[in-house]
Amino acid sequence: MAIRRVRIFSLFERFWHWGQMLLIVMLMITGFGLHGFHHWLSFEQAVTLHTLSAFLLLLLWAFSIFWLFTTRNWRHFIPTVKGMWQVLRFYSFGIFQGEHHPYRKAYWRKHNPLQALAYLMLKIVLFPLIWISGLVYLFYFLWRDIPHASQLLDGVALIHTGAAFTILVFVMIHVYMLTTGHSFKEHVMPMITGFDDVDLSPEEEAYLLKDEPGVIR
Repeated sequence: MAIRRVRIFSLFERFWHWGQMLLIVMLMITGFGLHGFHHWLSFEQAVTLHTLSAFLLLLLWAFSIFWLFTTRNWRHFIPTVKGMWQVLRFYSFGIFQGEHHPYRKAYWRKHNPLQALAYLMLKIVLFPLIWISGLVYLFYFLWRDIPHASQLLDGVALIHTGAAFTILVFVMIHVYMLTTGHSFKEHVMPMITGFDDVDLSPEEEAYLLKDEPGVIR
């Protein structure tokens, strides 16, 4: 195996990541404003920006889903039990003892087992939960005449808010993880330049050098 600098994050993937981050931050700021945590915006402004950010994020997610399946990059988000215990042990104990991370990034597996599981749950549970509840809330006028609609709306609002706070916790853990192990810069730069240190097999290295020389250094 050889460690080489490889572009593992495409231009679209980086745009998706930073665009998603900015829109989620905007949704959190406006959402907190709607709940009265701050008064930086009027209620009408917060509603407008929250709704606009939500639709832009839905559009971005639609493109990202199309990209994941047409490029087969969905494979990076399928968790595996292989190495899961070692990664869990590292983050719960080994990291505080100065141990090295047990996972070596590979060309066809850029996320460690715990990352893959966390991202998968985010994409198939939390994201659908928050946008379905948000759309149901937004289009309340279409179902407000059904029996007990106001009580159901309260439940929808609780689900939406609960999912939002869970995503906030995920974001906080994600940012915290950037401060562990390597320097903050080393964690962030791959999502800016696209290049990271990857463990390549001889076959992978030969393939990239011959067929995709622009993605390997």
